[in-house]
Amino acid sequence: MAAVEVEGLVKKFKETTALAGVDLAVPEGTVLGLLGPNGAGKTTVVRILSTLLRADAGSARIFGKDVVAHADEVRSMIGLTGQYAAVDEYLTGQENLEMIGRLYHLTRSDSRQRATTLLERFDLADAASRIAKTYSGGMRRRLDIAASLIARPRVLFLDEPTTGLDPRSRIGMWEFIASLVSEGTTILLTTQYLEEADRLADGIVVIDHGKVIARGTADQLKSQVGGHRLEFTVSEAAELPTLRERVAPLGVDEPVIDEQSRSLSLPVRGGAEVLRDALRLLDDSGVTLVDVGLRRPDLDDVFLILTGHASEAPSSNGSAGGGSSDGAAQARSDRHALKGADQ
Repeated sequence: MAAVEVEGLVKKFKETTALAGVDLAVPEGTVLGLLGPNGAGKTTVVRILSTLLRADAGSARIFGKDVVAHADEVRSMIGLTGQYAAVDEYLTGQENLEMIGRLYHLTRSDSRQRATTLLERFDLADAASRIAKTYSGGMRRRLDIAASLIARPRVLFLDEPTTGLDPRSRIGMWEFIASLVSEGTTILLTTQYLEEADRLADGIVVIDHGKVIARGTADQLKSQVGGHRLEFTVSEAAELPTLRERVAPLGVDEPVIDEQSRSLSLPVRGGAEVLRDALRLLDDSGVTLVDVGLRRPDLDDVFLILTGHASEAPSSNGSAGGGSSDGAAQARSDRHALKGADQ
């Protein structure tokens, strides 16, 4: 049995179709990366799966339990971290986690013990008695994810969990997510950081305009968009026309030239032998190569080819959890609804 199963999910908001028949499945103990541009429908899928939004058609199940018919049972099995940190800025870190524990109907003693354990695990023990308003963006994000783990969920929904984190904090978060999976947690991860999906996801589903447009492992998706690229950098931009004339016959499509970076990229089929042929063609050309290489497609290429534009990953400005005040307020409302709905 898959931990998460979605079939034919449809959701409309007035004249806008957010989801147009989405299907996906997440095997237990794995990470599924849900990729797509802004507005593709990623967060809508997460909100339906976490019982915060009802689909217009289709079905969604968590360990076989329908998210509508068995909403209370589903809530007891899941954790949710949204795009904005859902922490109360005027409570301490310890108080935030204890409050969530109580919403999950843990006893006061169990809530306190669980909060202490998670604060230590997320390297927040020294800040446990500080109000969350004084936390950095990275600390708030860690506190937010700790809150989603209070009840030891079997399935964790992470909706762009590292948005705004600096590179060091992001890598630390990746390591923690990997440790959760090794302990048996199933994770549905939405992200626009393609490196994140490449590193963490066992499988990837790409959605755009509310529809699934590709699925598979990272390697399968890279293979799907085809071949390799020869990439050259020359000493002078004036050498690019000669370079193009010599190597273009090796390509399966037109070369792409960037005069500013003095580079040429050529889609090709084949491996090292194509690179060898290219260098032979340039032997007596007078072109001075600064750099040359043969590169496989990466997830950025996949994203660009499948959706028609590059990834729109937000910049890492260290403001995780800051976001807009409206977004943070909605995130807190969602968390309270999710944990306290059956009270």
